[in-house]
Amino acid sequence: MIIDSHAHYDDEAFAEDREELLLSLKKNRIANVVNVSASLEGVDNTLELVEQYDFIYGALGVHPNEVAELCEKDMEDIRKKCSHDRIVAIGEIGLDYYWPEPDHEIQKKWFRRQMDLCRETNLPVIIHSREACKDTLDILREYPDVSGIIHCYSYTREAARDYLEMGYLFGIGGVVTFQNAKKLKEAVQYIPMDRIVLETDAPYLAPVPFRGKRNSSLYIPYMIAEIARCKGISPEEVERIAWENTCRVFRINA
Repeated sequence: MIIDSHAHYDDEAFAEDREELLLSLKKNRIANVVNVSASLEGVDNTLELVEQYDFIYGALGVHPNEVAELCEKDMEDIRKKCSHDRIVAIGEIGLDYYWPEPDHEIQKKWFRRQMDLCRETNLPVIIHSREACKDTLDILREYPDVSGIIHCYSYTREAARDYLEMGYLFGIGGVVTFQNAKKLKEAVQYIPMDRIVLETDAPYLAPVPFRGKRNSSLYIPYMIAEIARCKGISPEEVERIAWENTCRVFRINA
């Protein structure tokens, strides 16, 4: 069975067929999904999905692109909502320097504040880091008591070593199937299998042969096949170990 460790089924891309798609997952061996919020609205939407579907878990947090208007009351609201028994992480949070806004210092402020939430709630973290490797590493080193997942890992094999030393796992999704993803494939070969979890980032980053289309958990077998090829092991072994890893990091009794 498969757990999708990172999806956004609250996204508008699923507005027309969300229920039909979600109910089809178990028939296709997708046992559980972690729906990850990216905004304050997404926090509430994620909680609604968790309440509606017993196979969905949630992560609550605010993506770096959405932090400009945050205030301390928002942090307190998120902290309280994390008391739900199927909220399993803080995320996705971190740094994104691809766009000039929000200001990098603002991003770092709220990244640290949401890392504080991990300590306050005793939950793992889901990290978003885009073109911000050094600053991400520097801030994570300030929180040696927090661990979790580096979502949609996109850096080098060398950077992976630093995250491994801090105890982090790596979310590997559809990008690993792209022909031009040489750097990621090399990182996957290097990262121990017991540090890899499967994710889609649905509706984004669909694997080949669906690249450019809406992604969903149904496409995870394509990612499993490529990871198996990179690691020189069977798809069944990738699936089994990734399941164990995801349950361990999120403390899921599945």
